[in-house]
Amino acid sequence: MQREEKQLEASLDSVLLKLNEIKSQLVAMLYKIDHERDSLQWPTFLDNFALLSGQFSAISKVLSHDKTPPIRNLTVLPLLLNPEREEELIRLTEGRVPAFTHDLVPDYLRTKPEPDVEHKLLQLEHKAASLSYDAAQKQAATFNKVITHVLDIVSKSREEWESEAGSRGGTGQTSSMSDTHSLVAAVGMGKGLKMMMPQPGAPMGPGMMVAPGGPGRTVAPVMPMGPGGQPMGMMGKTPSGIKTNIKAAAGIHPYR
Repeated sequence: MQREEKQLEASLDSVLLKLNEIKSQLVAMLYKIDHERDSLQWPTFLDNFALLSGQFSAISKVLSHDKTPPIRNLTVLPLLLNPEREEELIRLTEGRVPAFTHDLVPDYLRTKPEPDVEHKLLQLEHKAASLSYDAAQKQAATFNKVITHVLDIVSKSREEWESEAGSRGGTGQTSSMSDTHSLVAAVGMGKGLKMMMPQPGAPMGPGMMVAPGGPGRTVAPVMPMGPGGQPMGMMGKTPSGIKTNIKAAAGIHPYR
């Protein structure tokens, strides 16, 4: 008896340790859902769910171990029911159960589902048992067909997304930031511009400038400016439609 009691205590301690780990994982997941729902991503949620699944698998291994006594054969009975507030019970349950009353005992020490849930389970089991073999196989085949179709759609979408991502990543560079900065500086501030030397056999007008890079690049004529900001090439006599009569100054005397 003492040996069985020690094995039971060791098994309960290991199960309690795993349950505390599951509880901490659940608290962390609920906190993220409540406070980080805007920044929470689906892969992160799946990682937390995978951790919970691993913890439940660990509990199943502990319970199915050969040295673990069958806990399902044991019965838990309340030794004392007290409607008054118990501080030790509050500490053990982390503030969830203030008193071990008659209303809470059926819920916390329940070994079977609630009556409503148990009734629904019985209805589903009866419906499944009354279903014929051919009808069950037909429904299973239809369900598998739908699942396969959805899987094909997801796989096709994933392949298209990966191909588009690969094609976007393989696009070559079609611009150069250094050349762009050089052109902007040359056009805006005249940086790097110099007089182009006349080539043999190629007439060149006055004020011709060449862009950085030497002959063969973009050449733009630069017209010298005159007073008032007007190009000198455009300065000249403007034809007027007003007729004037100009007399010689020698033929005019103010005292005649």
